[in-house]
Amino acid sequence: MTVLDSRALNRATLARQFLLDRTDTPVLDVVAHLCGMQAQEPQEPFAGLWSRVRAFHPATLDGLLTGRHVVRTHLMRRTVHLVTAGDALAWRARHDAMLRQRVLTTYRRELAGLDPDEVAAAGREVMADGRPRTMAELVDALADRWPAPPRRALGELLVAALIPMAQLPPRGLWRAKAGVRNVPLATWLGRDVTPLPPDGSDQAGQALVRRYLAAYGPAASADLRAWCGLAGLPAAVEAVRGELIAFRDERGRLLLDLPGAPRPDPDTPAPVRFLPAFDNALLGYHDRSRIVDDAHRGLSVAGARVVLVDGRVAATWTVTAGTVTVTPLRRLSRSDRAAVADEGRSLASFLSDGDSDRVQIDPSPG
Repeated sequence: MTVLDSRALNRATLARQFLLDRTDTPVLDVVAHLCGMQAQEPQEPFAGLWSRVRAFHPATLDGLLTGRHVVRTHLMRRTVHLVTAGDALAWRARHDAMLRQRVLTTYRRELAGLDPDEVAAAGREVMADGRPRTMAELVDALADRWPAPPRRALGELLVAALIPMAQLPPRGLWRAKAGVRNVPLATWLGRDVTPLPPDGSDQAGQALVRRYLAAYGPAASADLRAWCGLAGLPAAVEAVRGELIAFRDERGRLLLDLPGAPRPDPDTPAPVRFLPAFDNALLGYHDRSRIVDDAHRGLSVAGARVVLVDGRVAATWTVTAGTVTVTPLRRLSRSDRAAVADEGRSLASFLSDGDSDRVQIDPSPG
């Protein structure tokens, strides 16, 4: 069985994530290909798409949000994701059990004794009028019936688990500073969430396996589980196993992939890329060594924005008053610093709508 080293896996990831070459693919199709983008920080997907889509303009994503073609909703790992409307409806039922379990586990003591089904029914009754509500407003409407649980715990149970919700614009629009207003997905999109099939077959799980490998493969089952947080995936993997090819990584792990998916030559040059907080390319795996050193693995869950040099995390970045500041994590060569500066100037111009191209690169450590 062919062994793929970390550089081969790195180039495969960059290619699947549109980070090896920017793409001319329409933004809606890019969001679909990526299986959504983590978006609890509302502005981060704009930088993520800018690094992937040639000539990306924020107004394009704004139009997709206001036009109800993409939505912000709780999905993979109980985090807010920007996903296509079709994927939100097709995947939500498969995520229900995981979302519920994660909230109930997080607030085990606070929600002890509550009947989640009863709470869900009451919440749906309140939201049936179609009026967008904040989490606090929804909790207020139910406070007489459930006065004991902490408001935060009851609110998260309702909006992040029990009721499939969409977070409405202007939340998530370019430069918008808007709070979260929720409305049921079915109300916002005009279509019901696709129910799980009565025969118990896991069609959604099988589709997720294929879609995940298209955007993240080659990958192990543990990577798939880490990305979505779902249980019961080994059966879905086994159901599509005949469609897949297999590799090993240098640690001997079994990696699966789609036969025709890109696996570039490991020596393919990789340009500098600036990634937003919680980017797919990092959080899409349990084993993130293909893209980040173990010493810096924590950056991926700490919300740090990172810079890829030769395909690997080599720096973090921030932006203040139109200036992009890069903080290296290792020594950068003169040519690396020049490439980082060039891409940083382009990013600064994008983030400032052309008002600034200032970039500052801090000294390398050591």
